[in-house]
Amino acid sequence: MCKNDIKQKILNTVRQIPFGAVRSYGQVAADAGLPGRARLVARTLAESDDESLPWHRVLRSSGHIAFPFESAMFFEQYNRLVSEGVLLVAGKVKMTKNTLDLDALFWAPK
Repeated sequence: MCKNDIKQKILNTVRQIPFGAVRSYGQVAADAGLPGRARLVARTLAESDDESLPWHRVLRSSGHIAFPFESAMFFEQYNRLVSEGVLLVAGKVKMTKNTLDLDALFWAPK
């Protein structure tokens, strides 16, 4: 598979995230058939100039916005998520069963 095909798989996966929902970079990678490639997802989103792409629905696995706190891009992503009804506290979304909380999976009692 060529580099452009991989990027298109990632972008198509991001386009499928429903309004008001969020996914982690790792979830997007896995859903695109690229498990373990979260950084590639981040790089692909950073390089995209598609203004219709719902990039704001992609967060760190912890639920945090990846941009520096109180930066212009932090506020851009925060405002877009809030406008979709996503609840954020201090720049973090509480990951639900529709999202993957890796910390909870890793540290949860067996």
